[in-house]
Amino acid sequence: MEKLKQRWNIESNFQILVIMIVFAINGSLSVALAKPLIHLIGISQETTNLFVFWTIRLLMMFVIYQILLVLIGTLFGQHKFFWNMEKKMLSRIGFKFFFKKHLIRNN
Repeated sequence: MEKLKQRWNIESNFQILVIMIVFAINGSLSVALAKPLIHLIGISQETTNLFVFWTIRLLMMFVIYQILLVLIGTLFGQHKFFWNMEKKMLSRIGFKFFFKKHLIRNN
């Protein structure tokens, strides 16, 4: 537990428990929400190539996961932790430019 607390820069075992609960809820909820959303846009396994269907569904789950991670983390009082994790995750997959700090010149 101590290594995890150091790695995540958190202070208590309770915070680890809350973070694990958020991950569990978020994973399950993103999978559950992707199913009705994919049907809402008119894509189904019966009418769409399986490769295309699962590619779209997985991409949809990924996007839903990213959004819900910060929202659910905030509801559980862990906004700072999950926002930092989100920035790190998105930076690693190529979206680093969203999080660059722009310098403002003083005239």
